[in-house]
Amino acid sequence: MTDQDARHPFGGVYASTICPMIADGGIDETSLARHLASVVETDGMAGLLVNGHAGENAVLDEDEHLAVVRIARDVSGRRRVVAGINAERTDVAARMAESAARAGADAVMVFAPFSWALGADPRLVVAHHRAIAQAAGLPLFLFQGSVNAGRTAFTPDVLARLLEIESVVGIKEGSWETAAYDATRRLVARLRPDVGVMASGDEHLFACFAIGSDGSLVSLAVVVPDAIVALDRAMLAGDLATGRRIHERLYELARLVYGAPGHLATLRLKTCLVLMGRLATPAVRSPLARLSDDEVAQLRRALIAVEVMG
Repeated sequence: MTDQDARHPFGGVYASTICPMIADGGIDETSLARHLASVVETDGMAGLLVNGHAGENAVLDEDEHLAVVRIARDVSGRRRVVAGINAERTDVAARMAESAARAGADAVMVFAPFSWALGADPRLVVAHHRAIAQAAGLPLFLFQGSVNAGRTAFTPDVLARLLEIESVVGIKEGSWETAAYDATRRLVARLRPDVGVMASGDEHLFACFAIGSDGSLVSLAVVVPDAIVALDRAMLAGDLATGRRIHERLYELARLVYGAPGHLATLRLKTCLVLMGRLATPAVRSPLARLSDDEVAQLRRALIAVEVMG
């Protein structure tokens, strides 16, 4: 029995992957394939979430989104590929979902358009998700945004309406606050117990796993996949002592990667992979192309403490 089968059809640990790029901002497809394969082949990994926030989904065009899904499908074998969908326009998002399905994705995940942080009518939110669900014809993951991310965090009423979409199978719960996480979990258990609630707050996975989780779709797994799988397994087994030890090992690294300002998380993840010799360059599609020497030194020390580099 695989890890995901024990809890939920789409449960388990999924690495939310980065998208390697060359200096001019183009996708480095060779490095992408190598990166995806190295992560998905981790023992106990359920699959990959591609084109998520860590994968710079907001700055990739439709063809690039599709290329990432195709490469992920090619290297993932029988493990699952969840394709992130992030577009301001509903028709574009629906077209991307349809393309992802044709390219072999096993599910799609809808990310709230950034404009929703200023407020969006609940009818628009539901219609956007329904259009994507219909176009994809695949199982659908919702993304619950951070409590600090404006109105991209759905209210209980909106979340309840989204759970009326029959193809919803899971939620990447990114509230980034354990009380809000628990509230989502309880709401879903009452309204749609067939839907998996999966923790994604990298700094407090231990706490969310202790509350109860069907797995995780998490970007720290691209740097320390074995540790994230081990944490998940320990907590499933009720081994709090082991889970706490893993949490203590990972905490400083997670704090450095995901601390304020949060928009630097992808650059920090890529820098970690460069330091570990898994990536040639931390290039991102951002005017801020590299971290300061002090920030790099802090990440190096954290990686040494986690024992993934000497």
